[in-house]
Amino acid sequence: MKQILQNIANGETQLVEVPCPQNKNGQLLISTTKSLVSVGTERMLIDFGKSGWIQKARSQPDKVKMVLGKVKTDGLMPTIDAVRSKLDQPLPLGYCNVGIVQDNGGTAFEVGSRVISNGNHAEIVRVPKNLCAAIPSNVDDESAAFTVLAAIAMQGVRIANPTIGETVVVTGLGLIGLITVQLLRANGCRVLGIDFDSSKCAMAREFGAETVDLSQGEDAIAKANAFSRGQGVDAVIITASTKSNDPVSHGANMCRQRGRIVLVGVVGLELSRADFYEKEISFQVSCSYGPGRYDTEYEDKGNDYPVGFVRWTEQRNFEAVLDLMSSGALDMKPLISHRFEIDDAINAYKCLDDRSSLGILLNYPSNADDLLTKKLVSIREPQNYTAQDAVCGFIGGGNYASRVLIPAFKEAGARLDTLLTSGGVSAVHHGKKNDFANASTDLTQLLENKAVNTVVIATQHNLHAEQVIQAIDAGKNVFVEKPLALTHDELDAIEIAYNKQQGQCKVMVGYNRRFAPHVIKMKKLLANVAEPKAFIMTMNAGAIPSDHWTQDPEIGGGRIIGEACHYIDLMRFLAGSEITGFTATCMGKADGVDITEDKASITLTFKDGSFGTINYLANGGKAFAKERIEVFANDGVLQIDNFRKLIGYDWKGFSKEKLMTQDKGQANCSTAFIESIQSGQASPIAFDEIMEVARCSVNISESLRK
Repeated sequence: MKQILQNIANGETQLVEVPCPQNKNGQLLISTTKSLVSVGTERMLIDFGKSGWIQKARSQPDKVKMVLGKVKTDGLMPTIDAVRSKLDQPLPLGYCNVGIVQDNGGTAFEVGSRVISNGNHAEIVRVPKNLCAAIPSNVDDESAAFTVLAAIAMQGVRIANPTIGETVVVTGLGLIGLITVQLLRANGCRVLGIDFDSSKCAMAREFGAETVDLSQGEDAIAKANAFSRGQGVDAVIITASTKSNDPVSHGANMCRQRGRIVLVGVVGLELSRADFYEKEISFQVSCSYGPGRYDTEYEDKGNDYPVGFVRWTEQRNFEAVLDLMSSGALDMKPLISHRFEIDDAINAYKCLDDRSSLGILLNYPSNADDLLTKKLVSIREPQNYTAQDAVCGFIGGGNYASRVLIPAFKEAGARLDTLLTSGGVSAVHHGKKNDFANASTDLTQLLENKAVNTVVIATQHNLHAEQVIQAIDAGKNVFVEKPLALTHDELDAIEIAYNKQQGQCKVMVGYNRRFAPHVIKMKKLLANVAEPKAFIMTMNAGAIPSDHWTQDPEIGGGRIIGEACHYIDLMRFLAGSEITGFTATCMGKADGVDITEDKASITLTFKDGSFGTINYLANGGKAFAKERIEVFANDGVLQIDNFRKLIGYDWKGFSKEKLMTQDKGQANCSTAFIESIQSGQASPIAFDEIMEVARCSVNISESLRK
């Protein structure tokens, strides 16, 4: 299927062939009939992409601060690689979609019904149910395509809370501004529209507004004063896009005592206290389509807010817009300036250079049946593989997989056959970049591919166990990013599947720290130490928001299972002895601390008498090293500082070793696994040891939640 993507690094817009996305429970799979180009937002994204590095940095000073912090902890080159990787991610464009439900994902939406959604510009889209709404029978697809954009306007109007007869100024008469004019008129308000474009001012007058044409030198403040009969307007809704502070400053001058200003667009915000103080003017920024926006519980998990407490969610705003279209109170037809077929999308985006463009509609062919079955896209010509080759299919193409794992496997000599992702976009993008043969969204097809003998799993943590079992059952070697599983039941099922195949498949977890050059050196230095060892390992992990998926016990499993497991494995490796027990404690409950288990101290004991403490802390500063490993033994100390320096204190025959760049062992880990397949040797980490570390990680995580 065809989809429009933008390259953030250079602003290039592309029409790309991608496989049909997998559907998920609680989401709709929709075949698109129309989509609307959001002129303001999409022009801004493309302009950002076309800007140079310095301009990008100036426009996002908060991101620059984060980058400088990463340089301090990880070094310059890893930081540059991370920034380049971030800018290399393809950006799906569009959020105003109309189509037909092909798969309802177990929701109440009927298959075959027409819906609007915030889906991208693509022939097939997958959208969570709370971001969709059914279209009334008397609303045509072209009009319905404006629904999501109109919901942005509606939310701004709701925040302004106008009453019948009030005077409201709308600054900026683009698509959202002109829809705002119609909504206010439907609400019984007198409306004054302001813009530099005479044609847009003329259209606003057709919708019942009076206007100020700035291109003709008209004085907006004087006109607003006359319009409000000298009292000052009741509210100002700003739908403009400009770096200037004038829209807010002028809005304050137009307002009456205790007037309201609502910002829907993007403008300069260097506010003057005097403008607001004497009149006690209120100022509020409107958030997109309404309550629920950016809330993962509402959008991704489909948990609605009770209507008695939140009357107008984003979905209910969609429905209200469609009802107004159905009644004739909203007319979208005059807003349509261009129509293009999806095959001609690149020319459609050239219209963004024309500032007079309004509604740019994209039309799609009605071939849903063919598109739904196209879950694999060939990227290059197939190649012949030998029996000794490690032929890999990757499941997951997120940031870590694309930036670290895939390049490491490629460098290690793996033959890259298929890259599978649920949405298909990143599979095509990173598949082309890394010379995969195919991009796919069909796991069954991948597992049935006899050419593929190795599956690499880099998906969300809750999917790992099931995908590991499926791959083992299909007779594939498995490399899974940590964690192996989230529960003991899942571990039991993996163990059963592994034992059933009687050693025909290798199972490896991406515990890369034990393969880091400094850890390998440390292991050699400890080889002749007969006495028990004492370890102190500190991971200055940094804070992650409490609503991030990794913090969700059901999806990510929490950061102990998801990340501290690295150090459990590392300590097990350096001790060279079985884990016999643990104690774990975390920060106590306190106001303002949503997550406590990611600020924990874990002590492990080993069969040979060794012991060690892992300090996993998410509340430290970025100026301090992210990882530090210390071993006390043999009347000396060995210390690894952030995988860049290894220092020996009173260690006979060793002083220090330093690397030019940080190396956490990802490349060595991948190479060891690939070489074990190519040579037919044992897996780099014994399966029993993998299970030991995984069960210990689950036990520790469970104990910290009690």
